[in-house]
Amino acid sequence: MGFADFLKNLKKDESKSSQQKDKDTPNHWTKCPGCAALMYYKEVLSQSQVCPKCNYHFRISANDRIAMLCDEDSFIEYDKNLRPIDPLNFVDKESYQQRIKKNETKTGRPSSVISGEGSIQHVSLQIVVFDFAFMGGSLGSVEGEKIVRAINRAIKKRQALLIISTSGGARMQESTYSLMQMAKTSAALNRLSQAKLPFISLLTDPTFGGVSASFAFLGDLIIAEPGAMIGFAGARVIKQTIGTDLPKGFQTSEFLLEHGLIDMVIDRKNLRKTLGDLIKMLNPNEIQPILDH
Repeated sequence: MGFADFLKNLKKDESKSSQQKDKDTPNHWTKCPGCAALMYYKEVLSQSQVCPKCNYHFRISANDRIAMLCDEDSFIEYDKNLRPIDPLNFVDKESYQQRIKKNETKTGRPSSVISGEGSIQHVSLQIVVFDFAFMGGSLGSVEGEKIVRAINRAIKKRQALLIISTSGGARMQESTYSLMQMAKTSAALNRLSQAKLPFISLLTDPTFGGVSASFAFLGDLIIAEPGAMIGFAGARVIKQTIGTDLPKGFQTSEFLLEHGLIDMVIDRKNLRKTLGDLIKMLNPNEIQPILDH
């Protein structure tokens, strides 16, 4: 190979390396969906992915959420290999199995839920986190099973349960199998309640459909991030159904708090401390000796 060919191949390698670096590195600038301000992306990252100008809360991944809330290296994932099946052989624009493979490639997991055990301010608890990047955080049979198994672990170990929701609702590709997860998870949460163990539900943007109609609103404490869109059906569908204009911002977390549907709206930068304080206060392993006494 001549020197000219060597330089040509070197430039190709450098080009590939540069493209990979650009792909792996977030853009230097980002535009806030809330106020349209352009800002350096590192500035957003340093603020827990919250706009420093208007307090708009960017959507974040399940992994980022766990890293942000849990004590360092405390989270242990369970049931990570549970995979959905395709009992209906469902096909729309593409098959359900193809959608699962595509989303698994994108997110690195076969479901929209990460579940496991971690600690917040050194108090252990069971944690379930939805990831909107996987099929819109939809609730299917695997997601329901993971939630129930987390509840069972909480009962066995006498721990609190935290579910962080971001979802478009039930997964249509599983039809009734998906809808049954609403009843399945709600029944399991009843057993958690009978065991006198706390369930904290954290609602993030967006939380809709079968998730909001079941476990998301069954928490002993229901917390939401600022500006999160929360409801059952979308505003356009509701307006078409009832035939009247809707109050401005009626599906925001602030509107829900004002009308008594949730308990708190907490800024992301304060979530870890707030959750830690609440879990310490409700920690069943500390409360039980007091009750026995």
